[in-house]
Amino acid sequence: MINSILSLDAALFYRFAVALGIGMLVGFERERQRRKGGEMFAGVRTFALLALLGCTAALISNHTASTLPLVATIGGVAALLYAAYRGQLKSTSSGPGLTTEVTALLTVLVGALCYYQYIELAAALGVAILMLLSFKPQLHELAEAITYEDIYAAIKFAVVSLIVLPILPNRSFGPPPFDVLNPYNIWWMVVLISAISFAGYVLMKLLDAGRGIGLTGILGGIVSSTAVTLSFSGRSKQVAEIVPALALGIILAWSIMFARVLVEVLAVNRPLLGALWAPMLAGLVAGLLYAYLLYRRQGDIRAEGIEFNNPFELMPALKFGLIYAAVLLIVRTAEIYFGTTGIYVSSLLSGTVDLHAITLSMAQLGLNGGIALDTAANAITLATLSNTVVKAGIVIFVGSKALRTAVLPAVLLISLAAGAAAWFF
Repeated sequence: MINSILSLDAALFYRFAVALGIGMLVGFERERQRRKGGEMFAGVRTFALLALLGCTAALISNHTASTLPLVATIGGVAALLYAAYRGQLKSTSSGPGLTTEVTALLTVLVGALCYYQYIELAAALGVAILMLLSFKPQLHELAEAITYEDIYAAIKFAVVSLIVLPILPNRSFGPPPFDVLNPYNIWWMVVLISAISFAGYVLMKLLDAGRGIGLTGILGGIVSSTAVTLSFSGRSKQVAEIVPALALGIILAWSIMFARVLVEVLAVNRPLLGALWAPMLAGLVAGLLYAYLLYRRQGDIRAEGIEFNNPFELMPALKFGLIYAAVLLIVRTAEIYFGTTGIYVSSLLSGTVDLHAITLSMAQLGLNGGIALDTAANAITLATLSNTVVKAGIVIFVGSKALRTAVLPAVLLISLAAGAAAWFF
């Protein structure tokens, strides 16, 4: 009995401790903002107390079997926040923002979540609050950098994804090889790829990739390593002095490609990672090591923007969906008529067109024993290598002689590293 009571008390104190910790972290951030000249009514102590207030109100509501204490607490805090805002409104000529007031109210709710044992959600909200508060300058810069076309493209894609995806039939049609064509799965892959690319697109605008060619290569590799290769190869003939830095950006973009493949596979077929991690990690490490050698030669140089289209545009998304469906059909047909050899040949060829389509296709086919995981991993590795060779071809035909000299050894190094890892592991 005593042990049971002690365990209950420990669990209760843990919930209050988490609420206190989240409140204090938010309060520290607000104190930092106040030191920078911002005006606000609450600091670290107030935010910690607000989180505890929310947790306590939830406790009382639970024990009285009534939501009234929690609702009254939230209403009372809201009234106090409104009074504080009105006071600031009278004392300042320019209208004050509501960020601190809204954060305070949200802190009370997070405290209540802690009592109701939504600890992970409360912690996630705490992190989100800290990010939104801390990255104020960057978020304002991002808002200025994003164009109307970006917003319009995102709205179109959101409407199509959130409305169309749920109503698509989640089943395949027809006999083999058409049994792989599942409309819901195909469009979900489109959403996944566009979301990953959009994350890189936003990061480029948020972090100002124009600061350096290396940073442009890293972030560009998330969006499109092919676009980075094509752009930098063309510039190598215009500004010969920065060729080593351009080579650095290209190799970094290629390296990030391997990391992106792992993220895509993780989202679709986690067991496949066990057979794929070694060649992808080897290719990533080999590329980064070579990039480091290039960096030692010249360092990084400011990049004059490389343009990327918003990856949430509807037509590119539809194009990728068609390519993905075609690759699925080709690989399935090759498997039926030519077995494993057919899968490998189709992967090599598909990798020259779109690496992410063949990656997701193999990950999807590897689910539920459609094909062996080792076969899927080898096919993806072959596709990444063929894609790297194609981008090396872009360097050869578009880039300068100096760029070719700097980049082509990396192709051999990356290929050998990924191939050896696939063979031994």
